[in-house]
Amino acid sequence: QVQLVESGGGLVQPGGSLRLSCAASGRIFSIYTMGWYRQAPGKERESVATITSSGSTDYADSAKGRFTISRDNAKSTVYLQMNSLKPEDTAVYYCKALIYSSTGATSWYWGQGTQVTVSS
Repeated sequence: QVQLVESGGGLVQPGGSLRLSCAASGRIFSIYTMGWYRQAPGKERESVATITSSGSTDYADSAKGRFTISRDNAKSTVYLQMNSLKPEDTAVYYCKALIYSSTGATSWYWGQGTQVTVSS
C-alpha cells in the first residue's frame, strides 16, 4: 500500500517562512509527477506547484517568486519552501503524486494534508 505523509505545517507570522515535506512509502516502483495543492475554507482545492521526475517545475501565479518546489528522488520526498507568507496562503496543504506501485497500476495518491496558518 502506498502512503504519502506530509509534515512541516504550522502557525507563522506574515512574511515568515515554512518548509513542507511529503514522503512517499510503500511498495513503489517509480514516482512521476509530484505536487502541492491547497484548500482554504470555503474554496476549491487548487494547485500550488508541481515537479516532474526530471525536475521540471510549474507554479501557480500566487506562488511564483515566493515558493520553491523540490524533490529528493532517493528519499521519495517532495518539498515546498514557502517564503514571504501572506494571510491568504492560509489553507490545508496536500501533496499528490503519480506512482507506479506493486499493484501494477500507475495511480494518483494524496496525502492527508497539513495545516498552514499565516496570522499575526
